[in-house]
Amino acid sequence: MNIDSHQHFWTPGRGDHDWMPADNPILNRTYLPQDLGPILKGQGIDGTVLVQAAATVNETEYMLGLADASGFVRGVVGWVDFENPADAATLKRLKGHPKFKGVRPMIQDIPDDAWMLRDDVQWAYKAICDNDLTFDALGFPRHLGHFLTLLNRYPTMRVVIDHCMKPQIRDHSPANFQHWADGMSHLADTGAHCKFSALITEANADWTVAALKPYVDHVLAAFGPERVMWGSDWPVCRLRAEYEVWHSAAQDLTAHLPQAARAQIFGQTAQTFYRL
Repeated sequence: MNIDSHQHFWTPGRGDHDWMPADNPILNRTYLPQDLGPILKGQGIDGTVLVQAAATVNETEYMLGLADASGFVRGVVGWVDFENPADAATLKRLKGHPKFKGVRPMIQDIPDDAWMLRDDVQWAYKAICDNDLTFDALGFPRHLGHFLTLLNRYPTMRVVIDHCMKPQIRDHSPANFQHWADGMSHLADTGAHCKFSALITEANADWTVAALKPYVDHVLAAFGPERVMWGSDWPVCRLRAEYEVWHSAAQDLTAHLPQAARAQIFGQTAQTFYRL
């Protein structure tokens, strides 16, 4: 089974996507299952993991409804308010839905880089562990050290690093690459998984497969195919390329691997991690 481990749907008119630029015609429009379904069929992809893109429980419930109505969404990664301990009950309720797999706080958008380590949000990680749910780690290279502290604090938490922690490929330099690579190696040592996704949106508009290759090679070496899962990050990927182009590039970047390893990256890892 081929799985896209990371895609989004949204309806901007709902009003809960504060980050979305109002003047961006690619992002600021509605994306629903009927928009993605034909693309998946054309690419031979059997199912997806739908990931939150708004910091509201309402959006999570909306996504679960879309998952129920679609034939291909196999799992949903939602959101609860880590700053509200009463949402422990919300998390337990959401777990009752068979397609609800875990949560993702939007850490990349929080001004305090060390927010994830604050005392008042620790209940949420404990609840994730207690409910045997997943945690999608969304951040930038500046968050690597804090995530390492967090993952070492909760060794039983099932964690996947979103978008390879968004290396700034557009600003590539030996120093920047080494900082990111070292941090990712340390995270890999904790047993975390990694999403091979969104690299093109961290690169220049004229990105090439060659520019992405050092980053992909490092992730594959650090985590191994059994802990790497491909994701489209559609429709955000459309800022740099259509779904088919990014999927083809990902195939090219892994073409040197044995078929069994590629099967893990493009499906089996996500199935196992999210228990699809």
